[in-house]
Amino acid sequence: MAQQDASDATPPPASGAALPATADAYATNLWTRLRRHTPARIGLPRSGVSQSTAAQLEFQLAHARARDAVHQALDLDALASALQPLGLPAVALHSAAPDRATYLQRPDLGRRLDDASRERLQALTSTQPGGPAASPRLDLALVLADGLSAQAVQAHAPALLAELLPRLRDDAQPWRLAPLALAEQGRVALGDEVGELLDAALVAVLIGERPGLSAPDSLGVYLTWAPRVGCVDAQRNCISNVRPQGLSYALAARRLAWLLREARARGISGVALKDESGTQQLQRQG
Repeated sequence: MAQQDASDATPPPASGAALPATADAYATNLWTRLRRHTPARIGLPRSGVSQSTAAQLEFQLAHARARDAVHQALDLDALASALQPLGLPAVALHSAAPDRATYLQRPDLGRRLDDASRERLQALTSTQPGGPAASPRLDLALVLADGLSAQAVQAHAPALLAELLPRLRDDAQPWRLAPLALAEQGRVALGDEVGELLDAALVAVLIGERPGLSAPDSLGVYLTWAPRVGCVDAQRNCISNVRPQGLSYALAARRLAWLLREARARGISGVALKDESGTQQLQRQG
């Protein structure tokens, strides 16, 4: 949305009053005040029938950042290092998409593990005495996948887990956690196969969301009860836009912890499980 130059939008001064300086008139303009409260491109200044040079250059920069985020590779070593303070073991996985170009062209391959990763997870369960059948059922598998923004996972997933795990450890009923799964070229449904192979009751996939022109580093969380290959989106709960400029780590962790507890207690997720964490918080405060 474009606006006229500030001098056009400013009413004429009263007789005898001094004309406002251009900068002062622009600073007091309504659109300028509104833009302080949103990253949305509203009321952009213009020169004649065109956008101002500054607004056009900013748009092109945001578009370039979004494109770069889609193609950026996940740095597994850096991510694993950032996760070390959490004290959980981690396993590196890869989808059936061999490279980024294939991943972007073949979404289906990003939803399944490659053979080596599948064997790696099967080996984890077989290390239990007596084999997989004797191993206890895990409560939760946490999957960190690059998705369409590797920088979102690298920047925000460790901080979100640092907020989430203490909340889970405080629960009266302990949580049996699987090793953290760090997945390259992964999509949301990759967590279904991971959870199924690990025999986990729940899977939560922390994944980079599709970059936008306001946020190239938005993190999403997708929760699924009874994960298995073939689950559909209606079986998932989603928490989106996790980042300091969006949904804070603390608030996202509180919502996720609430959904995890309710999913485990009731054996449901997705459209059957409504997020009422905010309502319950208000009731306790009241």
